[in-house]
Amino acid sequence: MTMPSIGTALAWRDAARTLISANVPPQSVTWGDEAEPPGLWDTDPPAVGETAVTVPRGFIALANAVVWHNDPARFALLYRVLWRLRDTPHLMSDRADADLAALRQMEKNVHRCQHKMKAFVRFRDVGTPGDARRSFAAWFEPTHHTVEPTAPFFARRFGDMDWRIITPDVSASFINGQITLAAGQAKPPLPEDASEQLWTTYFRNIFNPARLKVKAMQSEMPKKYWKNMPETAAIPEMIENAPARVQEMNRAAPTIPPLRAAKVLKHVATLGTVWSGSPDELTAAISACTRCDLHCNATQAVLGEGPSDAALMIVGEQPGDQEDLAGRPFVGPAGKLFDQLAKEAGLDREKAYVTNAVKHFKFKPQGRRRIHQRPNTSEVLHCKWWLDAERAAVKPKVILAMGATAALALTGNCSDMAGRRGVARILADDTQLVLTFHPSYILRIRDPGERHAAANDLRRDLALAHRLSLKPE
Repeated sequence: MTMPSIGTALAWRDAARTLISANVPPQSVTWGDEAEPPGLWDTDPPAVGETAVTVPRGFIALANAVVWHNDPARFALLYRVLWRLRDTPHLMSDRADADLAALRQMEKNVHRCQHKMKAFVRFRDVGTPGDARRSFAAWFEPTHHTVEPTAPFFARRFGDMDWRIITPDVSASFINGQITLAAGQAKPPLPEDASEQLWTTYFRNIFNPARLKVKAMQSEMPKKYWKNMPETAAIPEMIENAPARVQEMNRAAPTIPPLRAAKVLKHVATLGTVWSGSPDELTAAISACTRCDLHCNATQAVLGEGPSDAALMIVGEQPGDQEDLAGRPFVGPAGKLFDQLAKEAGLDREKAYVTNAVKHFKFKPQGRRRIHQRPNTSEVLHCKWWLDAERAAVKPKVILAMGATAALALTGNCSDMAGRRGVARILADDTQLVLTFHPSYILRIRDPGERHAAANDLRRDLALAHRLSLKPE
């Protein structure tokens, strides 16, 4: 089966429908495109039979992207998965399937190529004065066959002008509001454009030498596209001069903050102070907290509980709906899972001090329900005042931080929890810290295998924190 270079998606869909209806198995079909000579045994497609197959929407979206990949095996791989879908209707949800993994990678590559095309096509003015519509042309060399599926984007974006995008594969024209596709051609002699100098000047002025990361820049703007982009001629010089420009920027930086910064600095200073009251006053102070707006809608502040001299402090993220109503931490579904895993890890919750990084429940009303909302950085930093006060009062040997919000409050970083969990580290006050998943995260995992693995990780981290807290000084 030979697929055309134009109209490939429709051609493959029609051919696949014909073959599947005729019960032609994948091993009996040889697929190719116009760039390949026909095979010795290539024949016309068989007559359509009466067999019908229901195709999931997910497969249709996948196929509509993958057909534009440059891998010659894409058609055969798509048809093999289509054939398997007849007997395995839930195949599209199998994340471990090798065929689907290959197709999803192709889909990702095609979408990335479309993104690059939208970002890096540079039009040049080829019109003449007096024309009713402006006219532009561009030369582009895409990695995959993405001109046809991406042409409608340019038609919407530049609907008030005529344009052509010429590539070695397929060229697209938009004349008087109509898209036309034709065979590719060699690079034409496009004229220089007076606006290119203006565009290069703009590019130079938005370039920030202090944030230069060459590898990251080349990852987003691969060098293969540079030769057709006017502004890239300035990149080598800007990279070379970046260190000197950074030094110049540092010398020119103001040494006295502007007046508008006074309010900000005053606010930051309040965050840097520590609780100065007695431990006996801490409970009442947290209950009366108005340091951020979360207290306005929450039922009450949820206080920490446990021995005042506990060797282990367990820090969650924030109260949930049931915790907000009960006024106690970890009494809802996440708390029940925590209690179960803690018991399996040999940890007695009653001997640990259990609290949250944020003391008030943040939620979004939805009918009669209150939908959990993640605290933002400002809210976490405001509540860090109370968490630091609890740490100073309890003086734990070990802290187990469950979830990204707790990690942010204790380390200033909430990223890559999977990579940072399960390892003991030392905080500035010599307290040992173990990061782990929050039980609510585990409850949200739909895949049973992934949920079981995450629960095992949390159980191991609970056991690690418990062992560390039992070690003698």
